[in-house]
Amino acid sequence: MDAPRLTTTLDLLRWIGWAQQKAGEEWIRARELSFAQAFALGYLVRSPGAIQRDLQKMTRTSAASVSSLLQGLERRGLVERRTEGGDERSKRVYATPAGAELIAGFDAAMAATEETILAPLDQAERDALHALLTKITSVLPQPTRD
Repeated sequence: MDAPRLTTTLDLLRWIGWAQQKAGEEWIRARELSFAQAFALGYLVRSPGAIQRDLQKMTRTSAASVSSLLQGLERRGLVERRTEGGDERSKRVYATPAGAELIAGFDAAMAATEETILAPLDQAERDALHALLTKITSVLPQPTRD
């Protein structure tokens, strides 16, 4: 079966997004993480001491899903939940040093992927593409985290 013809601009943008997503998935899979686990670890490195509800909002999943996700990461020693102020109902979640180390390098890997994707363009073309995409996205609804 032949590959589908990508004829529209949005088809081409989806293809670029697919290539970036595949590179991210490979990086994550090499560390034996799921996408949700990698996302949660990255979030906890940037927001130490988050509460589970924060993770629930960021992942757009249920409380039970976040609890299960964290249990898996805890078993691997990648996160820890700490009780704050003696209140067992109030637990903060932290990436452990092992968790932070495991997820370190993702941003650099994605920057390398971007460089690979944009390699056929010279700097002026990259600047023009960026300006055009900025113009298009400026009138779109902004992504939300709730």
